[in-house]
Amino acid sequence: MAFSYMPGFGNDFETETLPGSLPQGRNSPQRPAYGLYAEQLSGSPFTAPRGTNERSWLYRIRPSVRHTGRFKGMRYPLWKTAPNIGDHELALGQYRWNPVPMPSEPTDFISGMRTMTTAGDAVGQSGMAAHVYVANRSMVDDHFFNADGELMIVPQVGALRLVTEMGVIELRPGEIAVLPRGLVFKVELADKEARGYVCENYGAKFTMPDRGPIGANCLANPRDFKTPCAWFEEKETPCRLIVKWCGTFHVTELDHSPLDVVAWHGNYAPYKYDLATFSPVGAILFDHPDPSIFTVLTAPSGEEGTANVDFVIFPPRWLVAENTFRPPWYHRNIMSEFMGLIHGQYDAKEEGFVPGGISLHNQMLAHGPDASGFEKATRADLKPVKLDNTMAFMFETRFPQMLTRYAAELDTLQENYIDCWADLKKRFNGTPEGDWS
Repeated sequence: MAFSYMPGFGNDFETETLPGSLPQGRNSPQRPAYGLYAEQLSGSPFTAPRGTNERSWLYRIRPSVRHTGRFKGMRYPLWKTAPNIGDHELALGQYRWNPVPMPSEPTDFISGMRTMTTAGDAVGQSGMAAHVYVANRSMVDDHFFNADGELMIVPQVGALRLVTEMGVIELRPGEIAVLPRGLVFKVELADKEARGYVCENYGAKFTMPDRGPIGANCLANPRDFKTPCAWFEEKETPCRLIVKWCGTFHVTELDHSPLDVVAWHGNYAPYKYDLATFSPVGAILFDHPDPSIFTVLTAPSGEEGTANVDFVIFPPRWLVAENTFRPPWYHRNIMSEFMGLIHGQYDAKEEGFVPGGISLHNQMLAHGPDASGFEKATRADLKPVKLDNTMAFMFETRFPQMLTRYAAELDTLQENYIDCWADLKKRFNGTPEGDWS
């Protein structure tokens, strides 16, 4: 079955599966067509300014109060929520991991969530968590919503089908999807196995960054974001709804599917984006701009120009700068950087950072190209070069990212990562030329 999408970012959409199921000229008619129930899903306080006020009206077979019964507590011990401090004994440092191994036992998207870092405070609605998911089975009769934050899903292995109450998103590696806080969904696997990354954003929702002097074009363009058209299932069989709320998990039994929205309109909705449509900008004469020029989406904080979370990518691009060290320079940063590699090779770390891998450089901890990358970049013929077949990304936050015990004790932690800088030589010898022997 082919699923349809509507283009645009933050638009006020409208979509229906049955003709006339979407009311016109009003939101809550006395008797909606087809015997549906009208229900509002709010993603912002009612009095938020127009530019940040978000809500959608859903027209569904049963109202959501019928999609919950008595809840029982349940546990997902590897899914952690901030604050999660003092969870391990590993000392401070720069860290890197090989890919998280695929599970051998039956594991779906929710039970396959492994939290690597947490930051901020979910109850205070600030900060984020960075997860890796691994899965080998679909969620058939289980459904989920997250009251703690929105979820950005970044597949690395295996395509997914995100079946949400507002439509279906088919997602493959090289694309991302964002599922708003409170949205009910289940995840089906299109392949035998799946692995990827998730950013759980506790704060203000992701939006497009201001372009400033760049102007109206380039970076991520609004028309390339796709929101699914309405889709519903009328399934009268036993199902479950699992809820994450303030870091705890709860489950309720249903005798029907909660994915029963026949029509909807509004601006609070899931969407996907193809990273290949990002139009990068960069230096065309000399020097290396800040990595913020590669920001796809940003979740603002209360401080102007300081993100709660940035989602930054390093896509294929041309390098043309003259008399310039072209890889990312050495730096210390107030932002904390959780980095992943979807495919290919990252130019500043040509060895050791593999697809599916992870690195973490916390605030004010120095990092930059490894010794071999430095040597190559300082001796390269500075002709135009295209970086191709690569896609790395960062979840970058203003908060320190706290490792979980799972991450600290993971077998794929590279104990020798710090050694990648050990061969950087002293080249100062008191002469303007330095020692480049």
